[in-house]
Amino acid sequence: MPETLIIGAGQAGLTMSHALSKLGRPHLVLERGRVGERWRSERWTGMHFQTPNALVRLPGFPLSLVNPNGYATAAQIADFLDDYARFAGVPVRRGVAVTGLRVGEGGFIAETSDGPMAADNVVVATGPFQRPIVPPLLPETPDILQMHASRYRDPRQLPAGAVLVVGAGASGSQIAHELMRAGRQVYFSVSRHRRAPRRYRGHDHIWWWIETGMDQTPAAKRGPDRGPLVHTGAYGGGTIDFRRFADQGMVLLGRAERAVDGVMGFGPDLMDNLAQGDAAYFAFMDFVDAHIARHGMNSPEDPAARVLAPAPPGLETPVRSLDLRVAGVGAVIWATGYGFDFGWIDVPVLDGRGMPVHRDGVTEVPGLYFLGLPFLSRMSSSFLFGVGQDSAALAAHIAARRSDV
Repeated sequence: MPETLIIGAGQAGLTMSHALSKLGRPHLVLERGRVGERWRSERWTGMHFQTPNALVRLPGFPLSLVNPNGYATAAQIADFLDDYARFAGVPVRRGVAVTGLRVGEGGFIAETSDGPMAADNVVVATGPFQRPIVPPLLPETPDILQMHASRYRDPRQLPAGAVLVVGAGASGSQIAHELMRAGRQVYFSVSRHRRAPRRYRGHDHIWWWIETGMDQTPAAKRGPDRGPLVHTGAYGGGTIDFRRFADQGMVLLGRAERAVDGVMGFGPDLMDNLAQGDAAYFAFMDFVDAHIARHGMNSPEDPAARVLAPAPPGLETPVRSLDLRVAGVGAVIWATGYGFDFGWIDVPVLDGRGMPVHRDGVTEVPGLYFLGLPFLSRMSSSFLFGVGQDSAALAAHIAARRSDV
């Protein structure tokens, strides 16, 4: 049996394999589909990664694309993960779904589509995008197509008519923008969010994360604002300001609250949500300014970044009620995020909400680990350029545990 089973062959599972290989520890990676499956089957065709190409890397392996300041497509990221698996010699068994995990004699037993597998250690590297969340607001009807953002591919997939997009994170804002550019009338339900300038004072905002050490913020110092970050790499990358969307004809709405007989009701919080996004936007620039001043960096001023797009008329009094049939809405896209799905783990490492209990990925059950979750140990734990740090730490922990046996 393998000493360590790694469940999932996304960025977390692949870097975990690489780290164990460097320490000479035997292991096997199980993947229900293909390497980087979610990048292939749960991303839309026009999606672009939010990190500039020059900063996309896995341990010992940078992304090699012609334009370092461009933003890779989802397909290019999937190919990058495939290339990394070959580079690292990852022993991955594709097409094997893990349906259960329990404690076995001297280790663990994973129930899989290929039968039970035993291992001394298990690393759960299934990522943060496990169970699409669709609020139970709008009953299914034959005249309106509803789908989660993970099922959206491109505008041609949708029936004719207007589209309601619910959820103002990176996915929702990019999909709404794409549909508007395709000539669709878009209604966009804007929830609480954060946003950042695409570039500020000469660099991409993710470059500033790394330069300032923000990406190393430990989990214990995570701020209270958990709203999704709105940024995009589509169309060459650019700062998202929902006011510009509204000025181009998109109808902005507050948070979706209810639906009765095909009529959607929205909260009065649109302007508050836009203000929250603006507050995060200016706070980030203030943070960068302070870092530049503290370290005497030669970075040009960027006053244009602090100029907000003007609010188009009527934004202060948004529509509170929308009859989907009267508005000609043929599709609703729920860009409402994901939840964890660890119900298959029959080991006492989950709390009352089904969330893993761990310290930097190490659980209280010896030999069971989690990897690739947001803020597992630091801000960058779930990022391509950051997951390798956690992988190396867990590999060292596994190797030390083996030497103690």
